[in-house]
Amino acid sequence: MRGNAVNRPVFARLWLWVSPGMDRAGLARLRAEVLAGLAGSVIEVGAGNGLNFGHYPPQVTRVVAVEPNPHLLRAAREAAARAPVPVEVVDAVADRLPAAGASFDAAVTSLVLCSVPDPQAALRELYRVIRPGGELCFLEHVRASTPGLRRVQRGLDATIWPALAGGCHVGRDTAAEIEKAGFTIDRLDRLRFPATCAVTPSSPHILGRAIRPAQ
Repeated sequence: MRGNAVNRPVFARLWLWVSPGMDRAGLARLRAEVLAGLAGSVIEVGAGNGLNFGHYPPQVTRVVAVEPNPHLLRAAREAAARAPVPVEVVDAVADRLPAAGASFDAAVTSLVLCSVPDPQAALRELYRVIRPGGELCFLEHVRASTPGLRRVQRGLDATIWPALAGGCHVGRDTAAEIEKAGFTIDRLDRLRFPATCAVTPSSPHILGRAIRPAQ
């Protein structure tokens, strides 16, 4: 196995199967929304099968897309070949990004900070590679706002959910983690996805933008 590989074949096959339907259910619109306005060089962490790639605006000059799962990596490279902007897909992990400090104008995370082993380590790496004044755009499912659903999330995270869902945790307070890493959040929308279904432990989401303060 390669040093960066995160080999979760069952989860990868499941994601390849369910993610197109999630996009049709409204996730594609959210992807486009979180990427709108980006320009210059971008690093995307946890690219999965590359479903974000088709939504990058033409002002983006380069995307380095990080994906450690070998099964999703292959799908992401196929998607990169069809992308409207230049995309390089690399085998790497979120807490050891293959990039120099302050080398990107922006970073993107979508549905990945729930599953990295150490979200603070990943966010500190993102802070390192984004230039001062650059932005972090995020779309993540997060801790619920109601006590009852939070209890359900804690129970799932402590038992079966991470094993079933490729290391995913449904109850992380990702907005707080972003701020703890040193970013300043200047847009934060809370939403439910899918909006048309009953609330589930993975329904609460945030979409927004944070800035690495200029130094």
